[in-house]
Amino acid sequence: MYLARASSRLLAAIALTIFPAEYVRAQSAPGAPPAVGIVEAARRQITESSEFLGRIEAVNRVNIVARVTAFMEARLFTEGAEVKKGDQLYRLERGLFEADLASKQAQVTQLRATLDNAKLTTERARTLLGGPAGQQSTYDAAIANQLSLEAQVQAAQAQVQSAQINLDYTMITAPIDGKIGRTAVTEGNAVSPTSGVLTTIISQDPMYVTFPVPLRQGLELRERYAPQGGLEAVVIRLRLPNGRMYGKSGKLNFVDNTIAQNTDTITVRGEIANPVLRAPSSAGVTVHELTDGEFVNVVLEGVQPIEVLAIPRSAVLSDQRGDYVFTIGEGNKAEQRRIQLGQSTATIAAVMSGLAAGDKVIADGLQRVRPGGAVAPGPASALIQSSMKAGADATASNASDGPSGRARPADSKP
Repeated sequence: MYLARASSRLLAAIALTIFPAEYVRAQSAPGAPPAVGIVEAARRQITESSEFLGRIEAVNRVNIVARVTAFMEARLFTEGAEVKKGDQLYRLERGLFEADLASKQAQVTQLRATLDNAKLTTERARTLLGGPAGQQSTYDAAIANQLSLEAQVQAAQAQVQSAQINLDYTMITAPIDGKIGRTAVTEGNAVSPTSGVLTTIISQDPMYVTFPVPLRQGLELRERYAPQGGLEAVVIRLRLPNGRMYGKSGKLNFVDNTIAQNTDTITVRGEIANPVLRAPSSAGVTVHELTDGEFVNVVLEGVQPIEVLAIPRSAVLSDQRGDYVFTIGEGNKAEQRRIQLGQSTATIAAVMSGLAAGDKVIADGLQRVRPGGAVAPGPASALIQSSMKAGADATASNASDGPSGRARPADSKP
C-alpha cells in the first residue's frame, strides 16, 4: 500500500516536470477540452530547392599507357599521391632507342654529304652549258639527282624525328595535374601499347557532379528558374553519404541534349570546388573531401529566397484525400482545412492554398483533436517555435508529389 502511494506521487512529480501545466490539468480533469499548441500562419522567406541522387566525377581522367615496347626500369611516383603535369612516372629502357636514333642521325649526315657533292656537280654542268662541251642532258640529270637527294635527306630527317619521339616515349610523364592511382605493372616487366593501362590520373579540384532529373521535374525547374537567369539562378549543395552537408557550393554548367529512353530522365551536371582536406602525409598522399565515383545527394537551391505562407511541418496531416491541418475556429473548436503544399523544408510547410495569414494552426496535441471538437489553445512548444525560426533559412526538400506531400525520389518516373 505504501509502495503504491509512493509510486503515484513519483509519477505525478514527473508529469509536472515534463508536461505543461495545461496538459496536466487536461489529463486530471476528464471531459475537459484537450490542450493544444497553436502557431499563426505567417509569410516567411524560404529557399526553394530540390534534391536528387548524383555521382561525383573527375573533370579530367587520363589512363597512362606505354607508347613503345620496352622493359620497365623504374616507377618514379608514390601511389595515391598528387602529381603535377610533366612529373616523371615511369622510365623504360632507352638503349635500343638511343642506338636507333644515332643510326638515323648518321644516315642524315651521309645523305647531306652526298647532296653537297651533287650540288657541286649540278653547278659544273650549268657552267659548261655555255661552252662546246656542255650538254643539256647532263645538266638535267644533275638537277634530277640533286632533287632526289634532297628528298632523301628530308625522309632521313623524318626518321630521326620519329626515333627521337620513340626515345622520348621511354620516359612516361604526367599529362595533367591530379591524384595518381596504383600501378598495374612493376619494374622488370615488358610493356607495350597493347599492355593496357599502367595507372590512372584523376584531377581533384574542381570536381563534376552529375545527376539524372525526371523529365517532368526538369520542366518544372526550367519554368521556375528561367525568368531568374536559368542555370545562373541555381546553386548546388551536396549532402555527403554520412548525412553531413558539404561546405562548398557549386554551379550548374551542363544539361544533356537528349532524354534517357529507359528512365525518362535528363542528365544534368554541375561543378564544385574540392580543395585539399588535409596536408600531404610524409608519403605525399593528400586527402580531398570528394572522391571520384562517390554517390551524394545533390540539392539544387534557388539563389534568391521566396516568400511563402508558412506553418510547422508537424502540423500537416495526410489521408487518402490529401493534406490537411486543424485550425482554431469559433468557440475554440477545431476546424479541418484541406491545403495544398508547395516547396517545403524539413521543418516548414509552404501552403499554396487553403489557409490565410493569421489563421491559428494546431501544431501540438494533434492526437486528441477531432473535427468540430473543443480544444484549449495555447502557445506551441518552444521546440516548434525555434524550429520555425531556424527552418526559414534551411535547405528546402523535394517538391511535394501529389496529395500526399511526400518527397519524390530523383530517379523515379514522373
